[in-house]
Amino acid sequence: MEKLSPQEEEAMQAIWQIGKGFIKDFLEQINDPRPPYTTLASTVKNLERKGFVTGEKLGNSYRYSPAIAEEEYKKRFMNGFVSDYFKNSYKDLVTFFAKDKKISASDLQEIINLIEKPKK
Repeated sequence: MEKLSPQEEEAMQAIWQIGKGFIKDFLEQINDPRPPYTTLASTVKNLERKGFVTGEKLGNSYRYSPAIAEEEYKKRFMNGFVSDYFKNSYKDLVTFFAKDKKISASDLQEIINLIEKPKK
């Protein structure tokens, strides 16, 4: 799965929030400055072509819905990110953030607790 561009990610975030809707619905979910309607429509059409959304024609409009769940995209993206930048080592990823002081000792302890006792 290819990584989405920032513009595509912004559109997908709106689509995931709405679930099923029209371009105008997604546009309302996007923070200012909002893209023009036609730009968002083109972005959504590209997402459909790439298989991220499905569209169904209703009258003169198309109603779109996500073809991939947000969690699935995050998992695939993170797996690729860790593979590309950290040689498939999540330990190296966490070490990177710890050394850069982007993650605290209490955050690390919380992660350890989640690993040892995952929520059901």
